[in-house]
Amino acid sequence: MEIEHKFLVKGNYKDQAYSHARITQGYLNDDPERTVRIRMYGEKAYITIKGASNAAGTARFEWEKEIPVSEANQLISLCLPGVIDKTRYLVKNGDHTFEIDEFYGDNQGLVLAEVELKEENELFEKPDFIGREVTGDPRYYNSQLRKHPYKQWNTE
Repeated sequence: MEIEHKFLVKGNYKDQAYSHARITQGYLNDDPERTVRIRMYGEKAYITIKGASNAAGTARFEWEKEIPVSEANQLISLCLPGVIDKTRYLVKNGDHTFEIDEFYGDNQGLVLAEVELKEENELFEKPDFIGREVTGDPRYYNSQLRKHPYKQWNTE
């Protein structure tokens, strides 16, 4: 079970990051009850299946398996249009690690932070670069950004 909170980023985070890697990911389907994602993360690759989120948008089933990069490249070519391109920065804050995603391409200008929790009611300290919470807002799901990119939000 994946339990996380998602936020807009409002300040500098890069100087606090202890690691970063480029991510390319595509989706093999767009069923809201389950998504199948192929992800290239640095020098590794994964296939992930995610279930629908709970009502608050904080928890959902997640299954992930590392796969050979050559197979991921083949599967990416089968993905739906709108592959996601971003850099992920990791920032340790207290007992938690925040994952900050800086998006490129059609999602240029969007920067999101996520923190994964062990329990839904777990307390966590927010770093100063954390802005408005967008947990549960489907517009900010990567699977939705693929279909309805951030660049289009201001033109509609």
